[in-house]
Amino acid sequence: MFVSLGCDKNLVDSQKMMGSLRGKNGAYTFTDEAEEAEAAVVNTCCFIDSAKEESIQEILGTAELKKTGKLKYLIVTGCLAQRYQDEIKKEIPEVDAVVGTTAEGGLADVLDAVQEGTLEKSVTADLDAAPDTKTPQVLTMGSTTGYLKIAEGCNKCCTYCVIPSVRGHYRSVPMEEVLEEAKRLAESGVTELILVAQETTLYGTDLYGKKMLPELLRRLCLISGFHWIRILYCYPEEITKELVQVVKEEKKIVPYFDMPIQHCSDRILKLMGRHTNKKELEEIIAYIRKEIPDCCLRTSLITGFPTETEEEHEELLDFVRRMKFDRLGVFEYSREDGTPASKMKPQVHPSTKKRRRKELMLAQQENAFSAAKALVGTVQETVIEGRLSGEMAEDGSDVYLGRTKKDIPGVDSNIYVETSRNLMSGDFVPVKVRAADGYDLIGGITDESAE
Repeated sequence: MFVSLGCDKNLVDSQKMMGSLRGKNGAYTFTDEAEEAEAAVVNTCCFIDSAKEESIQEILGTAELKKTGKLKYLIVTGCLAQRYQDEIKKEIPEVDAVVGTTAEGGLADVLDAVQEGTLEKSVTADLDAAPDTKTPQVLTMGSTTGYLKIAEGCNKCCTYCVIPSVRGHYRSVPMEEVLEEAKRLAESGVTELILVAQETTLYGTDLYGKKMLPELLRRLCLISGFHWIRILYCYPEEITKELVQVVKEEKKIVPYFDMPIQHCSDRILKLMGRHTNKKELEEIIAYIRKEIPDCCLRTSLITGFPTETEEEHEELLDFVRRMKFDRLGVFEYSREDGTPASKMKPQVHPSTKKRRRKELMLAQQENAFSAAKALVGTVQETVIEGRLSGEMAEDGSDVYLGRTKKDIPGVDSNIYVETSRNLMSGDFVPVKVRAADGYDLIGGITDESAE
């Protein structure tokens, strides 16, 4: 049994671990039934307090299966395991092995050693290692959506973030290895390829001395089988005109920029260790929208950063209202031990952070609801993710769950597709939007939209 927590980069690691086990000549099979599992792997996250708490609760809950189920072996992996190896070994004796980051390709050997009693409780990660591209992924998001990690680690060293200490410095996967893994994913039936890294925009700078993401994208577009190619985690200061033009010109690349900005106040951005300012943010947003008017802009913000004033919060609120991001998430600042921000004073009170987050999300809700309504009457290319069991439209047709180009799996909005056609997960269909329901859309495949 596998439990994957945190971001989609962690999901890639989990799918590689499953690939490692599957590669043991049928020695291991998978189950979703917790009570039936003989071994469990919990791949953890520790980015913020809520992620740490979720990871700890999942470990403790799984450990209980040693008393109530068939569970014999419990392995904890990922970022929390890397950061708190000693604490996990000491506080949770039910854990049989603690495996740090970058060890996904060797999980089968770890589980073998655990069963043989020859493994100590921790496996130290090599934070200089490139991501594993040799071990095939076991796709858990459905066979038509695939994530491809093109780099590991981060050099930005934002003052609030622990990622460099648990994932290491930035290191790109050689382009030929990326392309080979992409080809394998295409051959397995993946039609939507999603590129991930702590920062995709710096891809290649460590290996080739320059940003190679535009070149990589052009070469990925030559691989038959991919219908959509999507890029996540583009830092705003690293988005070049060349990258924007590639997204504009290549039809397979979804015009979707996932651009974490975290704040807009110049003072707060400097304290965060970010490498941009408000004017530059406005300029890159304006340039992208000028070149690609139908693009989707997603961002993430941190509210309640140490010393943030009410005036700076109001400045951020105004920025959100003016920029009208298509998609936006807000995190309350999490005080992480060992980071420079944790020592900054004054820290913002938890209730103030909660209030500020709510105000930002309400401002974004107005933007999102308005943008959804503006799509009524348009035709949106949609990927089908499955039929909603038991749901029927007023005319008796089936209702399918789908996503437009503006939506990434499990994070963004949905479009509900009412049609009498028999659709399959992974089908790409043109859908005419008939209504908006909050963040989501409702539409149908009509003669007009099928043309």
